Amino acid sequence: MKQLLLGLSSGNPTLSNFVTGSNAEMLQMLRDLLGGRVKERMVYLWGESGCGKSHLLAACCNEASDAGLKSAYIPCEADTEFDIEADFVAVDDVEKLGGTGQIGLFHRYNSLREKGGVLLASGHAPPFRIGLRPDLATRLGWGLVYQVHALMDDEKREALQSHARARGFELSVEVVNYLMHHVRRDLPTLVAMLDALDDYSLENRRPITIPLLKEIMEKMKCA
Repeated sequence: MKQLLLGLSSGNPTLSNFVTGSNAEMLQMLRDLLGGRVKERMVYLWGESGCGKSHLLAACCNEASDAGLKSAYIPCEADTEFDIEADFVAVDDVEKLGGTGQIGLFHRYNSLREKGGVLLASGHAPPFRIGLRPDLATRLGWGLVYQVHALMDDEKREALQSHARARGFELSVEVVNYLMHHVRRDLPTLVAMLDALDDYSLENRRPITIPLLKEIMEKMKCA
């Protein structure tokens, strides 16, 4: 069961497998950015936890790399360093940066701008509302700023059923509703739990039902 827990993942992030919801304009902008149709050098995405910011940043890095650019995805901690050389840099959760990390990101932004690179950053709120140094907040706000809107519950249900069909099975409304009421309700967690449930169902050769879902949830608590 610990192996199953380690496998909780929604798969390789791409822009194509991001569930759009109310984010069509923002998603098209990212495609245009990667395709060279938008010349902006700084893009900042913000939104609540679980809305898909990390998925988008990782997806953009993957697609930039596929296009031949040297890319780097950097999840922030207080002391994160930015000495990596890349053409496309995605910096996730900038509000976690301490003073030294903020200075490092400030200099990395300036370097990318001079060399014609792209900085894609994310935070839980707009740049001036997350307690960053004013000079860094100003830089992050200079480019395009988009809110990533979380999915509505009906959109999450549709996304889960679509994901289940992509994996080769039909997901009943009853199981979807049980998931929605008993698992953390951000889409990455729900999809990861659904993947684990499907694997567990195949391992045990049992259909996906509420009793099976309850069973795997109980085993996860004990793992």
